[in-house]
Parts: sequence; C-alpha cells; structure tokens
Amino acid sequence: MKRVGVIGGGQLAWMMADAAQKLGVKLVVQTPSEHDPAVSIAQETVFAPVDDANATEILAHKCDVITFENEFVNLNALSGLAQQGVCFRPRLEALAPLLDKYHQRCYLRDLGLPIPQFFALDEVENLKSKIEYLGFPVVLKSRRHGYDGQGTFIIQDFATLEQKLSDEITTQTLNQSLFLLEEFVPFERELAIIAARSVEGEIVTYPVVETQQEQQVCRRVIAPAEITPNQVAEIEAIAHTLLNSLEVVGIFGIELFLKGDGKVLVNEIAPRTHNSGHFSIDACETSQFEQHLRAVCGLPLGNPALQCAGAVMINLLGYENSHSDYQSQRQQIAEIPQAHVHWYGKTESRPGRKLGHVTVLLDNQNRESASAIAHTIESIWYPR
Repeated sequence: MKRVGVIGGGQLAWMMADAAQKLGVKLVVQTPSEHDPAVSIAQETVFAPVDDANATEILAHKCDVITFENEFVNLNALSGLAQQGVCFRPRLEALAPLLDKYHQRCYLRDLGLPIPQFFALDEVENLKSKIEYLGFPVVLKSRRHGYDGQGTFIIQDFATLEQKLSDEITTQTLNQSLFLLEEFVPFERELAIIAARSVEGEIVTYPVVETQQEQQVCRRVIAPAEITPNQVAEIEAIAHTLLNSLEVVGIFGIELFLKGDGKVLVNEIAPRTHNSGHFSIDACETSQFEQHLRAVCGLPLGNPALQCAGAVMINLLGYENSHSDYQSQRQQIAEIPQAHVHWYGKTESRPGRKLGHVTVLLDNQNRESASAIAHTIESIWYPR
C-alpha cells in the first residue's frame, strides 16, 4: 500500500505529511477547497465535497487504500465502492455504528461499556417523564455532524429545551429524530486515549491524557493524565474492547469522563486521528499520524511510548475574523524552551477555529507546571 487516499483535507490530513514522507507513502486527498491545509502536501488532489461518492470513485482509481480525516461521509453511497473492491481502512462497517451519536451510544451500551444515560428525541409524548428521570441540567446533542462543541447544548430547564428544539428544528427544517438527550455528567476531569489496531489485529495505546475544554472546544491536553494505574488499565481495556469489536484498522480517539467517585464513562468516539493525540508528534517515538498510516498500509505498528517525562499541548484558536498569520505571537511562543509550534496554514481566522497548536515537552509529570506553561502560551496568544 504505497498510495493512500484521504477523504478530507484539513489539518489532520496535513499532519500526515511528515509521516508519509518517512514511510515512502504518497497521499492523495479529496477535499472541497484549494485553500484546505492538506492541498499543499498532497501528491494529487480531487476537489470535491467529502461526502461526494462519485469523487471518491475517482480517488479510488488513484490509490491503493482510502482512509478518513473526518466522519462527514455518506456511508450508503460509499458501500457500492466497497462492494466493487475499493479498500477502506477503517472499513465502512466499523464506521457505521459510530457516525450517528445515538447509534454510537447504543453500540457502546450493547458492548457493556460504561456510558451516560441517554435516549433519542423522537418520542415526544414521553419527553417530560424521561427528563424527570435524568434531571436537569441535561445535554442535548445533534446526532450527526457535531464537533468542537457544535451541536451540543447544556439545557437547564424544560422551557429552554422546548425553545431550543423549536429553534433548531425551524432553522434547519429538521425533526426530533436528529437529536438525543443524555444526562449531564458532573465530571472531575475529561480524559482521552488514542488507540491503533493493525490489519493483523495488534492493538497499541498511547498514554491516557487529560483534556481541558472551554465551551466544548479542546483548549489543552496534558500527557500523561494524573490518574491511578487501575483507571489507566480500565481505559486501555475499553479501547481494546471497542477496536476489536469493530475490527478497526487505523487510529481511533476515545474521549472519556472521570467522575468524582473515580468511575470512568465513555463520552464520544472519533474514528480517526484526534486532537487529543497531537502531542505524539513531538513527544512520542511514533506519532498518531505515522501510526495511522502504518496501520492502513499494513505495516507493523510503531512504539507509542513517550520519549520525555510529559508534554502539554495547547490549541491556538481563532478569536477574531482576520486574514493575519500571527507571525509575532508565533515567534514569541516558539522561544519558550522545548516548545514546538505547528501552524496549519489556514488563510482565514474566525472565533473558535483551530489555526495551529503548540506542544511543550516537560521534564516532569507535574500537572501544575503543565498548566502554568499553558497559561503563559495563552497569555501570549489571546489578546488581553
């Protein structure tokens, strides 16, 4: 497998470039815009929306295997290509239970994995009694296409829920079955693990990390997370159960809640490389991007271990509408000892958009010093 097709041309595909070069792999990207980050590193580009299966058929003729940078694909349309012998990794059957968040919850529940309580929002007549069972606040989620906090709302009372539903349904001319409701988890910390599975079924896991979100967007990742060995073992077991059950080939990101009583719940699954694994580029022997390409190309998996005591990754998020490349802030951040700045080359900034990230390698596993470094970087990046 020497030519890898990637559906999606954002920063996750762009970050595969160094690994592809190292492994002698050529990347062919399907993405809608010539301004998308991965266009600059692709051997060849098919310009089309990511859910355009006709374009994916063209992509298939240019490569040996196709993988995914995001989950905004049309599986029904792609299944015809799979039946014709196009090799997708992960396979479409591994993605099918995950793309709709309600189906994902049901799948995790049926596997016996720990999850928040939830229900679909298509049985309106029982709504009040169901919500009384969960208690407020509740979390309202779009079942498809939500990411970085989009499509996720924390609801404090029934009147707000009814208003939110009517707003969403009116503006999108949608229906109730496009939402699910779940219990609000008063977590102590949010955690994540990146796990990879090879064609042969070998699984490797990266260190469990702590992720810190603001307005449901990841701001910081601290590696490794300060949790007990038993909690690490439980999270690794969750990753093994999930990847083996789906017969995944490639990398998955698994987001979790750690409750005050020490219990772990699965929050969401990302069937691809993930923001919580960006630290691996600079801090681990094998980055998540190299690992993903190794898996989908049928190569042996690499060592995911940290090469330093710890690391902290800070997302550089847009805070204004601008075409600036923020050269002076990036320069100041780059001067911090052991800091590695990754700039995605996007031509436009808008509030909340991921423009780049910084990873700082640490000489110790101290959560406070990691947080202090993150605070320093954010004070340089965000205007006072």
